[in-house]
Amino acid sequence: MEITTIQPFLDYFERVRERTMKLVKCIPPEKLEWSCREGKFTLGDLARHIAVVERCLFAESVKGGKNSYPGCGRDLADGYDNVVRFMERMHAESMEIFSKVKDEDLKRKVLAADGSTISMWKMLRSMIEHEAHHRGEMYVYLGMLGVTVPPLYGMTSEQVREVAVKNAG
Repeated sequence: MEITTIQPFLDYFERVRERTMKLVKCIPPEKLEWSCREGKFTLGDLARHIAVVERCLFAESVKGGKNSYPGCGRDLADGYDNVVRFMERMHAESMEIFSKVKDEDLKRKVLAADGSTISMWKMLRSMIEHEAHHRGEMYVYLGMLGVTVPPLYGMTSEQVREVAVKNAG
């Protein structure tokens, strides 16, 4: 999917972030720094990572800068409320940058994480894929913890199957 106009992309990205934040709000505060095993991202790391990569890699690239990813440790935001506020602040800063993009800018080459060049629209598309990937990890982690999470698009797989069975009958 090629992104040719910025406003529909921005609207879509806001909906993606709403789904991510709905999931983040399911994290039990006492489990924020829980990980499935040693050396892997914690739930807090995942939340901080999504936020800081959006701002310090993707938004920085769009405005003509270079990757300035500082990592995703607790030094960026420690504690549940601080992590949520950090995500909100990083997103607001990024959206301010993204909102200045003109449609014709989308074909302009920008710097990718590794310093190579990529079309801006492809960079923005990869930002969505990046967030979806890490949101999926959060779903798995929360499932391992037995936390009830919201269905991604309003229906569980069981509900989708139920409708299919009714439609077949």
